[in-house]
Amino acid sequence: MNWEIFADPLFRLPFVAGLLIAGVLPVLGALLMLRDEWLAALGLAHLAAAGALLGLALGAPAVLGASLGALGGGAVKSIGGARGNTAYGFMVLIGWSALLLAAANTSAGDALGQAVMDGQLYFAGRTELAAAVVLVGLAVPALHRLMPQLLRARFFPRHATANRLPAWRWHLAFDLLAALGVAVGTATLGLLGTFALILVPAWAAFQVATGWAWTLWLAGLLGVLAYLAAFVLALGLDQPFGPLLAALCLACGGLIGALRQSGSGHGADP
Repeated sequence: MNWEIFADPLFRLPFVAGLLIAGVLPVLGALLMLRDEWLAALGLAHLAAAGALLGLALGAPAVLGASLGALGGGAVKSIGGARGNTAYGFMVLIGWSALLLAAANTSAGDALGQAVMDGQLYFAGRTELAAAVVLVGLAVPALHRLMPQLLRARFFPRHATANRLPAWRWHLAFDLLAALGVAVGTATLGLLGTFALILVPAWAAFQVATGWAWTLWLAGLLGVLAYLAAFVLALGLDQPFGPLLAALCLACGGLIGALRQSGSGHGADP
């Protein structure tokens, strides 16, 4: 392994940007899984990837195009009152077709589309870092405010109706926050790397955690550890980052699942 490459300042911005995102996405994933909307990660990521590619074709930053694509999907889904994975299944198909059509009809589209699919963390710069900082800055206070309402809506779905509370505001705010997280992740880490960070750590945490707070902390910790390992191994061994990140997330999830099966853990299904 080439250790000298880690001292290269070129990789500092991508490392910090990816680390911030890796700490937020698993927490969003835990909430999405609690709402039975785990497919949101893939649906919004496809819209974000298509938006990123269209943005690049028009000369706009990838993170801007990705954010517009994912936020548009999240807003339409929330305003339309759709719940569950069906809406995200349609987003997968819409985003996938738009992504491939844009790749086939824009200059350098194939290469850009492949970069979005594979993950292009090492090309992240100030724009992606600024987007990651904005995401963390929005997610921390928003989740602190939205978490009680989202949990109450999940376990006591008639509470808001009985008390005439504006539950649509909480759902819309979280849908937009999740869309922003997926968009920034897709533009920085790639489509399937983002999907893996949202789905697998949250799933693994649900297998062994004994409470909601523990679930959030464990999901975030697993996401950060998988990201750090992927960053080191991909850079040191000259491997593609996105597939390696997904593989490490799956390895962590498989290990925890095996431990639960053997009776070492005490889990709670989402």
